[in-house]
Amino acid sequence: MRKLMFGLAVAAVTFAGVAHAQDKKFTIGVSIPAADHGWTSGVVFHAERVAKLLMAEHPGLNVIVKTSPDAASQANAVQDLDTQGIDALVILPSDPDPLVNAIKEVKGKGKFVALVDRAPSNNDNSVRDLYVAGNNPALGEVAGKYIKDTTPDAEVVIIRGLPIPIDQQRQDGFDKGIAGSNVKVLDRQYGNWNRDDAFKVMQDYLTKYQKIDVVWCQDDDMAVGVLQAIEQAKRTDIKYVVAGAGSKDMVKKVMDGDKLIPVDVLYPPAMVGTAMELTAAALYDQVPVHGSYILDATLVTKENAKDFYFPDSPF
Repeated sequence: MRKLMFGLAVAAVTFAGVAHAQDKKFTIGVSIPAADHGWTSGVVFHAERVAKLLMAEHPGLNVIVKTSPDAASQANAVQDLDTQGIDALVILPSDPDPLVNAIKEVKGKGKFVALVDRAPSNNDNSVRDLYVAGNNPALGEVAGKYIKDTTPDAEVVIIRGLPIPIDQQRQDGFDKGIAGSNVKVLDRQYGNWNRDDAFKVMQDYLTKYQKIDVVWCQDDDMAVGVLQAIEQAKRTDIKYVVAGAGSKDMVKKVMDGDKLIPVDVLYPPAMVGTAMELTAAALYDQVPVHGSYILDATLVTKENAKDFYFPDSPF
């Protein structure tokens, strides 16, 4: 049903050609985190790319993309967009809970709100009309199941992201994925979805533990730091690393049969573009796009990696 709804919405955006509809003037505000690591750089790239496409398709449409380095700055950015008379808000929150009030203020004025990727910890659906996200619990569960099936007696270290709701969802999913196996979790520390921080955490793990079988980190950027630390320490006990997002560098490693990166788990930054397209459909074509659209957390393997490799992508 969700996929059908999405297909209909995109079709409406693509093929809507009624003259008077194209003449309507709307403004969509897009609030996203600044590009502080690879995944968010992908978000910025796709937001700006889709903004240009939508404005070319709808001459009366203005799309304003604002990036913010933290939740406080993003709350100010949302208020600024609101004062510019936006008709809809597409927001990927840096941290959703501190931004709830700013989003509710926009929603309370009857504006269409599309929430991307990160929902409030209390799952308050009143803050949005549309929710587009990757499947955070599944991202962790798919990784956990792969480890459980591949190395059921593995001793694993975990590098978490940031202490926000989606991190906990991924962690809970991972724990579900390894349930019923002899997989032992040695340690869990935050790497802040940052390759330098993950490098330091992995260095600490390599010092503390003489034997590590597998590393699970929630983000491909962090995996870069993990691999650097392993190489620098010349450790040969680590069988492989499982990360997530589907960055072109990690997918290429999977394609090439890299021993340390046998798989990756998809979590595409292009989801912000999906939310923008659906929002435009809601404004111009009155397509019923309310509800949730959750993307699959696909396991990328050597067999299917070519389907997910986009060398021209910034991430």
